[in-house]
Amino acid sequence: MSTSHHGGGHRRKRHDNNYRDDGEMHDTAEQKLKHAILRLGEVDPEQEVTRLATQICEQSSSITPTVVEAFRIGVTEQPFKIPYYAMLLRLLSTSPAASEHETLQGPDFGKQILEDFWKGFQAFLDKLAWREIRLCIHFFAHLSVAQVISLPSMYDLIRALIVVLDEFGVSHGRAKHAVRCVCEGLMIAGRGLENDPSTNITDVVDAVRTYIQAEAKLKRLVRPVAGNFSGDVSAEVADEFLESALSALEIMRATGFPHHSDCFPRPYAELAVDGAVIFDLPSVLVPPEVIELDGLSPDNEDFIKKAEWAEFYIHLFDNDVTPDPTTPVGYTLRCGLLDVVDIFEVNRKECARLLLEYPKWTLPGTFHRAHDGPHETVVGKNWQLECTIIEVILGQLFLLPEPAHKSVYYISLITELCKLSPHNVGPAVGKSIRKMYNLLSDGLDVALADRVANWFSIHMSNFNFIWVWKEWIEDLNLPLQHPKRVFMRRAVEYEIRLSYYDRIVKTLPDQMQSPDACVVPPGAPGPAFEYDDPASAHHDAAQSVLNLFRGRARAEDVMTHLEELKNTLETTDSDQNINTIVRSIAVQALLHIGSRSFSHFLNAIERYLPLLRNLAAGGILTASGSSYEARNDILSAVLAFWKHNKHMVVIVLDKLMQYQIVDPTDVITWAFLRAGTDVGGTSYQSCNSFQWDLIKGALDKANGRVAIARRKLAVLRKEDDDNAARAKANDGATMDIDETKPGR
Repeated sequence: MSTSHHGGGHRRKRHDNNYRDDGEMHDTAEQKLKHAILRLGEVDPEQEVTRLATQICEQSSSITPTVVEAFRIGVTEQPFKIPYYAMLLRLLSTSPAASEHETLQGPDFGKQILEDFWKGFQAFLDKLAWREIRLCIHFFAHLSVAQVISLPSMYDLIRALIVVLDEFGVSHGRAKHAVRCVCEGLMIAGRGLENDPSTNITDVVDAVRTYIQAEAKLKRLVRPVAGNFSGDVSAEVADEFLESALSALEIMRATGFPHHSDCFPRPYAELAVDGAVIFDLPSVLVPPEVIELDGLSPDNEDFIKKAEWAEFYIHLFDNDVTPDPTTPVGYTLRCGLLDVVDIFEVNRKECARLLLEYPKWTLPGTFHRAHDGPHETVVGKNWQLECTIIEVILGQLFLLPEPAHKSVYYISLITELCKLSPHNVGPAVGKSIRKMYNLLSDGLDVALADRVANWFSIHMSNFNFIWVWKEWIEDLNLPLQHPKRVFMRRAVEYEIRLSYYDRIVKTLPDQMQSPDACVVPPGAPGPAFEYDDPASAHHDAAQSVLNLFRGRARAEDVMTHLEELKNTLETTDSDQNINTIVRSIAVQALLHIGSRSFSHFLNAIERYLPLLRNLAAGGILTASGSSYEARNDILSAVLAFWKHNKHMVVIVLDKLMQYQIVDPTDVITWAFLRAGTDVGGTSYQSCNSFQWDLIKGALDKANGRVAIARRKLAVLRKEDDDNAARAKANDGATMDIDETKPGR
């Protein structure tokens, strides 16, 4: 029974613990404490830790589960606070000073928290939640430095992870996560582990180095810049993630893992330690990898595919502007920023705010922002925060073969950063665009070049399409197919999709508006019905077909009319050309009906699927004798109708493949052989890069069908196995019954 009221009358009051008498909800003591732990560091982290420890110790023992849950959430969702959570746990584990009041503080309380926290870590391990596993290892490593966790048990945990590299047939994705956990754990706790006589870091580092050197074959196809794979420009503008981790680890080891490292704060370093460590990490085994490729959902399957490749991050700025990611501090800062970008993907506004506040969680002097004014120079530091953030985000966006998240997330995140700090982030974005534009001449991968054009156009659309195009006027002297000129055409094409033709043209210099520049399309995007002109040779025939479509005639009636049209059409060409003309008339007339909107297009396609299938099979025009030529004619008719809007060609062909009117192999063959020549005209039309979209779309469609077939096959195999097991069980039961008959 509902207690809500929709109208007059008095409001019913709630009197449970979560509500005040006025009906408004308030937090319980446990919720307040949990929020206090999660909000740690809003002003001054070190001062707040001491006050928070006192607040926790004043509670009753029943508060422990709440504290553990807050630690778990804070460590895995706010990793930039991990050193301060380690300090908090160190304080909670310290024996309290003599006092009249008994508190929770002491080794037993710290041990209880860690025991419960370990259960959560074991759950992450069982699920192979690698990001949470890695961040928990950060927490354990800091606690080992703070002398809360024993160094031998920390070393045993790292050894358990390094064993993954020795597994037979270990996937690169699994090994990559294990390597990150090991390297980052050693970077934090390495000094103590190096000095402990029961540990041997050399074996661990050698195992990491051996694996990384053996996986060179995974790196060739995903380099962002073409090269001979032995140095050259590809090594100067990008670095592989695991190689950076190994480089940073070896540098730290060579310097003896300095206790006062500039990589991360150690606020617990000055705390007095009373007695021995309180906790030994239990022994663990990393669960085996579950291989169920046939039964994976599309999202999981895509994730596994991405994880199996090496990760190359592009350098956009010099090392005096952003930290070198192959150094300990550079690698640590990049990982920290990447974690924020990854975790807060669900809230880009919050992510942007946290990124701009990131210096709060780094050592003083790490970053210098332009509006900070005079500052004390720190040798080798004082990097520009905004440039570092943009470099990290774009490094993730420009990963091959695909970024971890949708491209639109990274693009919108940069937009939010510009809104929060336009005077500082804006110049960093401009410098990044210019850097990526210059890389086009150095062999930037074609997929990345297209991704840069897409990012550029969307970013410009959020800021009134304002860009200094005149900087690139001199590049109009380059050959027509030069990557920079292709980029200009592609970027303008994308901008027109996001706005209007006339508006975008006005933003360009006069030199780029010239037809000879081949930057701007010859006209606004729109349909081009070849037979709409009354002077056209087949205008009347096309109008008769068009009238049938407008009248929503049955597909069978249209087929009959097309057969009659073929027989009566007068032409001096061969029969094959007659068939091509009739197919072109039918397809273009159908597209003309659907050109008003996307919903009109879908309705037209779905209503006349039998007609399209008949056309593709050559069923109506039997004299052609070739379904291959029929499908090519359909594709060419689509291109002719949407020759001024190549994006619509991609959309229409995607639907034709979805409804199996044409096959992906048809589209790929046609794109290579005919898509660039079927429509004549200006050089702009013949040199655009929409063939890339056609081929990629066809490949994606084919791969999608393979994934669907594999999942269906997995279901059938499982059903077959279940049926076989059931039959075997029934046979066994029958045999048991037969064996009992003589004894009856």
